[in-house]
Amino acid sequence: MKLTVGGSLKTVFRPWVEGLENIPAEGPAILASNHLSFSDSFFLPAVLDRKVTFIAKAEYFNSPGVKGKLTAAFFKGVGQLPVDRSGARGAGEAAIKSGIEVVERGELFGIYPEGTRSPDGRLYRGKPGGLARVALATGAPVIPVAMIDTEKIQPPGKVVPKLMRPGIRIGKPLDFSRYHGMESDRFILRSVTDEVMYEIMKLSGQEYVDIYATAAKRMIADEAKKKAEAAKAEKAELAKAEKAGKDQKAELAKAEKAGKDQKAERAGEDERAA
Repeated sequence: MKLTVGGSLKTVFRPWVEGLENIPAEGPAILASNHLSFSDSFFLPAVLDRKVTFIAKAEYFNSPGVKGKLTAAFFKGVGQLPVDRSGARGAGEAAIKSGIEVVERGELFGIYPEGTRSPDGRLYRGKPGGLARVALATGAPVIPVAMIDTEKIQPPGKVVPKLMRPGIRIGKPLDFSRYHGMESDRFILRSVTDEVMYEIMKLSGQEYVDIYATAAKRMIADEAKKKAEAAKAEKAELAKAEKAGKDQKAELAKAEKAGKDQKAERAGEDERAA
């Protein structure tokens, strides 16, 4: 499945890659990447000879019907690992445990430190829980990765991808073995995560924003809601003003008609008097 999907992606989109020599031929490593598009988890494995395991929502693996089975087969084939995300804390712990298991098997584990896709193409603050804890618990090297232009191929909400060449830059491995066993120290976790995000920023050339992407999405959603409410209120005011104008026009027409009737009535009286 990986060969089929990977070969098709490389043939159709022709992704360019820099730094392939930084991926070890064998042994464990953690690939920490920025996250611009749903397709990131497919393009990165497509250009590597080794399998990369990413975390994916369990819903992708247990949807009913023929479509659900095909989707599950596809995600399994490209190295996605199902994790139940029904509870925020439970989901995080499950993802960390799964990541540690992948690394301890001597495999490549892929993770997005931002925790979710960037809402606007900028690079957001990395979450210190997953990446740093897996790295410190296992001692595996962390390899920073930058996906380039994948958000232009398949923006959020778009089903049909645009044909263009994405890019992938792979940085040199980062060694955090000096912090081994210190995964419970939140200051160390923050420091490790920030160092990785800095390397990703250098590779990607993205503008860095020191807030979480989830918070940025909420802010964008709130702003969009405010704009929608303001537009709705403005539309209601315009409709109200338009109705008031029509009512005023009707009143003027009514008054004009009353004046004409009164004039006609006086003319009739004058004619009868004559």
